[in-house]
Amino acid sequence: MIKVSVVLPTYNRIERLKSVLKALENQSYPIEAFEVLVVSDGSTDGTNKYLANLETPLILLPIDQQNQGPAAARNNGVAKASGEYILFIDDDVVPIPTFIDEHMKVHQGNGSQVVIGPMITPDNYEMSPWVNYEQTMLVKQYQAMENGDWAPTARQFYTGNTSLKRKHIIEVGGFDPAFRRAEDLELAYRLNDKGLHFAFNSQAVGFHFAERSFESWSTIAYTYGRNDVIFNTQKGQQWLLPQVFREFLQRHLFIQILTWLLLDRPRLSHLLIAQMKSNVERAYSRNKHRLAIMLCSGIYNLKYYQGISDELGGRKAFFRALRQAVKFN
Repeated sequence: MIKVSVVLPTYNRIERLKSVLKALENQSYPIEAFEVLVVSDGSTDGTNKYLANLETPLILLPIDQQNQGPAAARNNGVAKASGEYILFIDDDVVPIPTFIDEHMKVHQGNGSQVVIGPMITPDNYEMSPWVNYEQTMLVKQYQAMENGDWAPTARQFYTGNTSLKRKHIIEVGGFDPAFRRAEDLELAYRLNDKGLHFAFNSQAVGFHFAERSFESWSTIAYTYGRNDVIFNTQKGQQWLLPQVFREFLQRHLFIQILTWLLLDRPRLSHLLIAQMKSNVERAYSRNKHRLAIMLCSGIYNLKYYQGISDELGGRKAFFRALRQAVKFN
């Protein structure tokens, strides 16, 4: 009987996908008790042919769809899944042998859990400086949750490594395919509204072989900013923007000054970001990783707050909302 359905969306990452599937073949969890649904989201690199001809002990269900984004791909996988639990993993996250066991260990005795596992950087894996920043921020979150500094919440729900009962996803309507970024967080907020509890298991490890261009990375930050406003104003998460602005006031003074100077000043912002990017690459190549992370933080946060500003209606609206958050803090 299938207990767990592993839903794995993929797009043009055939070589990394092979590593993920090989790791799933070597799970300590009984191989007859889980299935793997690989949703190829319009891949053009031979992924579909590879999956069709793959000889594997896995209960494997390849699904081919036109490119519609990760939300639609995960919804497709969930719709065709037969397991009681859904375990989401990305095509660049290679799980350790006890990965599924560790997820299911937390679920035992509590059907209202959403389990979050860490996506850890592999040893000796070469990353771009902005991906290193991204991974460093993730590790800080993991350490804070493991140390009990703060509890896991919907804001740590990343579908590269998370699991929950299938019925809970269906009851809240699944992922919203209108969002191609932060679609996992938007779902998590609805799960939280439903009363589900988020739990972190540091032992449910997936090794994250992350690759991202600078343009993709900075665009993600901007899109997250816009989406946070949309979630607040259109998706019933009225708590979100006040929280974002309270957190802004806790940011390093460097971030606050950078935002005040450059918000809604595209020419100056473009020039300074280009210079900061060059400095990041130089610092990283000289093993000055702390400086590279600080500069990456400046770029990421500036793009994020610019996204918020644009969705709110501009610089004046941004600082008006900031003043309001301070007033009611």
